[in-house]
Amino acid sequence: MTTLKEKPLVNIVWLRRDLRLDDNTALFHALKTRENVLPLFIFDAAILLRLSNREDYRVNFIYETLLQIKNELEKIGSTLMVTYGRPLEIFRSLAEKYHICSVYCNRDYEPYANYRDMEVERLLKINRAEFISYKDHILFEKNELVKKDGKPYTVFTPYRNCFIEKLNTELVRANKTSLYYHNFIRMRPLTMPSLESLGFSKVEFDFPPKALSQSLLENYGNERDFPSLNSTSRLSIHLRFGTVSIRKITALAMLHSKTYLSELIWRNFYSQILWFFPHVTTRAFKPAYDNIRWENDQNQFKAWCDGQTGYPLVDAGMRELNQTGFMHNRVRMVTASFLCKHLLIDWRWGETYFAANLNDYELASNNGGWQWIAGSGCDAVPYFRIFNPELQMQKFDPDYAYIKKWIPEFGTDKYPEKIIDPTLARDRAIARYNEGLGKEQA
Repeated sequence: MTTLKEKPLVNIVWLRRDLRLDDNTALFHALKTRENVLPLFIFDAAILLRLSNREDYRVNFIYETLLQIKNELEKIGSTLMVTYGRPLEIFRSLAEKYHICSVYCNRDYEPYANYRDMEVERLLKINRAEFISYKDHILFEKNELVKKDGKPYTVFTPYRNCFIEKLNTELVRANKTSLYYHNFIRMRPLTMPSLESLGFSKVEFDFPPKALSQSLLENYGNERDFPSLNSTSRLSIHLRFGTVSIRKITALAMLHSKTYLSELIWRNFYSQILWFFPHVTTRAFKPAYDNIRWENDQNQFKAWCDGQTGYPLVDAGMRELNQTGFMHNRVRMVTASFLCKHLLIDWRWGETYFAANLNDYELASNNGGWQWIAGSGCDAVPYFRIFNPELQMQKFDPDYAYIKKWIPEFGTDKYPEKIIDPTLARDRAIARYNEGLGKEQA
């Protein structure tokens, strides 16, 4: 191994939300142009310490995925370095042990990630190491897809049209990382910290497969709204943590499902909104909607969280979330609308609850979805459009198959009465929204 001043020379690939070897952009370029490439994953203390559930599915998912990557690397005589701490401190420690020539990574666009990367890049420059980042978990970023005047799109349909046009004219090519595996560092296996040492417990849970079948895609447009059917891809957790390639998934969607492709474009759209309008993390995209006077009833919020509202589709969705960390997309819209419109509870409360409990949580999509349903987001549903949870149930779960799966007491006197009258709730919501928006216009 090449050394400088007795320190081993390394080029680090910092894995974050790109937990795969195949078609990993940063890893591909590092291996293609460097030697002694050392993959690194940091369990970020700043993130883990915010998690209250010691049996967090997401931490388990990441841990199991890292074990798989580590085993794959060890088969070719390399290894994966896994550490715990604050990234800046981890890199300070690594700089004492190694001569770091460069650090490669794939870009993340969330505010905390931007700040974290800025700190690490500054440290590396002091140590005369390069910090090189790439686009990976979305297809188009920053200024790559903007209007002719250079301003970002804030309406989805023209954004989608531009996206598809660009997609059809630019070749989306997967990176064949395996061609350069010989440039991985050769060293003995490194020990991973245990889940327990990270403060978490092992969870027995069958995470969804990475496969995306042609038949599912072809039927997706007709079947995706029925929560009792196994008709959604369940790839959201894999897209969130980058265990699948967005390029490969998009290529399949282009061939077999315009509807599924549109869902992927929404994901890209919300990522771009977060990049251009970071204020959405704490405030409404449309400032007028910050004037809404919410009820924020703590007891009703708890009933919503626990799936005890007396509205079966809402309750089934919340119980599915609480028990599995997943909720069907149609039901996400219904439960979110119920919280914001029926109960008049601030969308940020719901966003925070989903963030804590969804296995596939990512800031851009979660925030975008909640602001869409609340009416406060870009290209959002009109504030006076209020999902009727009973009609939604009749339309998308007419045989109560989904309801009965998650609410065993459904149809008995053990199931709670409705916590609010639907007509009263609708009238109150429209009046309260009119009041709030009128303040801004005055």
